[in-house]
Amino acid sequence: MRRLLQGDVGSGKTIVSFQAAIIAIENGYQVALMAPTEILAQQHYFSARRILENAGYRIVMLTGSLEADRKREVRRHISQGNAQLVIGTHALLEEKVEFAKPGLVIVDEQHRFGVLQRLKLMKKSGDDSEASRASLDRTGEGARPHTSSAEPDVLVMTATPIPRTLALTLYGDLDISVLDELPPGRTPIVTRRITDERSPEVWEFVRKQVAAGHQVYVVYPVIAESEENELKAAVKMYRELSGKIFAELKVGLLHGRLDADLKDQVMRRFQNGELQILVATTVIEVGVDVPNATVMVIEHAERFGLAQLHQLRGRIGRGAAKSFCILMTGGKVTEEGERRLDAMVRTNDGFEIAELDLELRGPGEFFGTRQAGMPNFRVANLIRDRQLLELAKREAAAVMEGPNSEVTQVEISRALVALRMRWQRTYGLVEVG
Repeated sequence: MRRLLQGDVGSGKTIVSFQAAIIAIENGYQVALMAPTEILAQQHYFSARRILENAGYRIVMLTGSLEADRKREVRRHISQGNAQLVIGTHALLEEKVEFAKPGLVIVDEQHRFGVLQRLKLMKKSGDDSEASRASLDRTGEGARPHTSSAEPDVLVMTATPIPRTLALTLYGDLDISVLDELPPGRTPIVTRRITDERSPEVWEFVRKQVAAGHQVYVVYPVIAESEENELKAAVKMYRELSGKIFAELKVGLLHGRLDADLKDQVMRRFQNGELQILVATTVIEVGVDVPNATVMVIEHAERFGLAQLHQLRGRIGRGAAKSFCILMTGGKVTEEGERRLDAMVRTNDGFEIAELDLELRGPGEFFGTRQAGMPNFRVANLIRDRQLLELAKREAAAVMEGPNSEVTQVEISRALVALRMRWQRTYGLVEVG
């Protein structure tokens, strides 16, 4: 398997990955699940233990913040095959980490990792000894033939909806699956846009939600104030919100410059309900799951990208209670900013938002900064030519993989040469060597 699973925030990708992990484990293999942040890795670890541990599966976590002795112990369990499901961060890529018998690699929030990082995790395997096989081959019958050179199956997941055409070009080596609905019982999030002049109304609404037993996120675009811009900053606003506006409530602060232990402590307190309001930057954008949080206030919303706004909104609406996303704007909003905010108010559909984001920013800027390998076509248009791209991929797959295909490698090579010459003559797009 080489598959990309994309689904909107809260659609159930994690449970799909756990089901895939069970299949691999029951056939005698180990599973690695890599997440981009410690908060998300811990969340997956606790979920996996809650769901799978009672069935006897052995689950471990490996992250950079673990003490050296604990790291050595976890690595030993992995290399000996005692750990069946290994959940971690980039720490899984370290040279000292060796798997006895890797069968499945799961990469969450795929766009946060490079292609080479994914490949490095796929290539990890320990020795091919009888002892390691004996410790893992629980089923025997029906298991795949084990060779040390065999690559594991790969499932990569993203909650950042990718337009179909962009997915075809970015992940042409992967089959694509889409989870396009939410679990039953979820109430659509209500999104409203408001100027910061009306902030007293917003804070009063927040106070009422907290009084009803719910929790609230308040997000800012920067950590600290700067002479270069007049944006409200998380640190300063935390002091104002905790010391003046919500002095009677329990308010926490979370941003990227805090050390890992303090981040973990703040996030745990919020998840456990000890904090009622969490002031944060976009560090909460990915993977944070607090079903009791029902309000997301985003200040200077006009300064965030469309995909980022949608990801932030996805932190709420994860329980049965009605949830609200409030987009506060300050100052003049550009025409493009107006389109982003209008889209957020109009729809909760992440795939519709992704298509608009592609249209607004273009493929080279889809994830915020231009990335190597992004398509830069001189003739094709990703938005206009979606059907043609899908047809081209199906035809190419049929030619290269079809068991009944009579097309030989020689014929493919001849066709490629003819195609190159034709395109060179017509468009001057390729050099004929």
